[in-house]
Amino acid sequence: MTEMPGNQFSNAAPLGTAQSTTPPPHEELGTQALQSDDKARLPIGVVLEIAGSGSAVALDLLRLNECIDDPDPSIALAGQVGSQIKIKTADGWLLASVRNQRQDRRGDGNSVIANIDFMGEGREEKLTGKIHGFRRGVTRYPIPGAMIYPATTEDLRQIYASDGRSSIQIGTVYPTGDIRAGMYIDAMLGKHFALLGSTGTGKSTSAALILHRICQAAPQGHILMIDPHGEYSAAFRNTGQIFDVSNLQMPYWLMNFEEHCEVLLKSSGNDLQNDRDILAKCLLAARQKNRLAEGMGKITVDSPIPYLLSDLTGMIQDEMGKLDKATNTAPYMRIKTKIDELKADPRYQFLFSGMLVGDTMADFISKIFRMPSSGKPISIIDVSGVPSDITSTVVAVLSRLVFDFAIWGRNEKTSPILLVCEEAHRYVPSEKNADGNSVGRVLSRIAKEGRKYGISLGLITQRPSDLAEGVLSQCGTIISMRLNNDRDQAFVKAAMPEGARGFLDSIPALRNRECIICGEGVSVPIRVSFDNLEESKRPASEDPSFVDLWNQGGGEEDMVERTVQRWRAQGT
Repeated sequence: MTEMPGNQFSNAAPLGTAQSTTPPPHEELGTQALQSDDKARLPIGVVLEIAGSGSAVALDLLRLNECIDDPDPSIALAGQVGSQIKIKTADGWLLASVRNQRQDRRGDGNSVIANIDFMGEGREEKLTGKIHGFRRGVTRYPIPGAMIYPATTEDLRQIYASDGRSSIQIGTVYPTGDIRAGMYIDAMLGKHFALLGSTGTGKSTSAALILHRICQAAPQGHILMIDPHGEYSAAFRNTGQIFDVSNLQMPYWLMNFEEHCEVLLKSSGNDLQNDRDILAKCLLAARQKNRLAEGMGKITVDSPIPYLLSDLTGMIQDEMGKLDKATNTAPYMRIKTKIDELKADPRYQFLFSGMLVGDTMADFISKIFRMPSSGKPISIIDVSGVPSDITSTVVAVLSRLVFDFAIWGRNEKTSPILLVCEEAHRYVPSEKNADGNSVGRVLSRIAKEGRKYGISLGLITQRPSDLAEGVLSQCGTIISMRLNNDRDQAFVKAAMPEGARGFLDSIPALRNRECIICGEGVSVPIRVSFDNLEESKRPASEDPSFVDLWNQGGGEEDMVERTVQRWRAQGT
């Protein structure tokens, strides 16, 4: 590594001036403290070597210590890991973030070697030396020996300034106290996004904040959120439509053949294939009995044509009656028994109610896709009350409806739809956790092809390493809160762009409600402290205070009694 002479930085010219023989500002001031402007005008280091995406630099430890007490927080953090620095080029400035540091053991103890990642470049105003016209990417690299300066809050204001595209403001850029962090809505939604963070980092509240901001910016939007824990009902009670097992009323005949098999068939091996053949034949015959099918000509077993469950069981009974004595009736009885069980079980009434036989497809889609939105652009589908054995199938049906609606409506001027999936690793699991459910295939297809048809996918998860391979890489914008698990950190780093590595190293050190955002939704990778959300707009995901609750007594007997009654009634 290059050894830095002791006076290498103190003799450098201030910004925008020619090399002068006059002493630099900190020598003129003697023992007086350097003013903030002086600290920004003096170099703090020198470029040692250049590579395509980043380079190595040497920083003057004495200059870094001079900057630490500066009232400008950006200058105070100059040269530290995660901070921004700027490098002079022939016609402007190159901005970079500091990825790591180590002591230069071959020097005099006053220099630090650091690796930096280039963020972008801006032009220089000749009179003031300020940055303007910042843009991502590098067209002209500096040369070894180029001087390095602290990036001021004013510089960062230029870097993070909106370029005029529609954006939402979600927080404050670290380390500043007043620069607002914005995300470009079209770029973020057009290429999908993922919100990642370990339990307890404020992930649910941050998701609610982002969705509230999107709803404010686009009150006629169409947002569908899958809520597996019933957390978001409280957050969107005033600005969204809440659906759960009491009012979802999702017709069973909307399921395609594969989803019918998941719900009705529980056999395996050769038995499963026999059952599938029987169900396909009988289901198609049941659909064909509807008068809608008569005027449509050819229909398939997947066509969303209403049919009566009694027609399906009748077809199964008829087929079973045609058998000769040597043929096994067990497959027919298995399917018929399962259908009868589902019809009789009150937990499945939201799906298999006898009231759902009418052709309500258009009404159902209008209701859950918020078309028209009527001032409530988001629908929260609370699946916490759905029996666990069909939860994945219900999510699959809703996700597939979004995709199919977009495909069949591509000749219309349809509005884009945002599908947000909380606990995404449950529905799009990696290969080692895959359970063969159709929901993983549907969401993977939306991730790969959805943007062609105006579908945006938002994935929220605390275990990104358990997501299906490739799904995270389809997300153009990644919002990462603190991740405590090494595998999760490595997975996210592999999915993020190269230039964000310096920010990614700080993921384990993020505070609650802080995040790293990189990708299409932002001009450059940024570290953001999320805004506080009003109490009425927060999800019901607060951690209980054990000490407070365990110090409160009284009423336990009645509470247990009420809970047991609800438990026995199974929500009916």
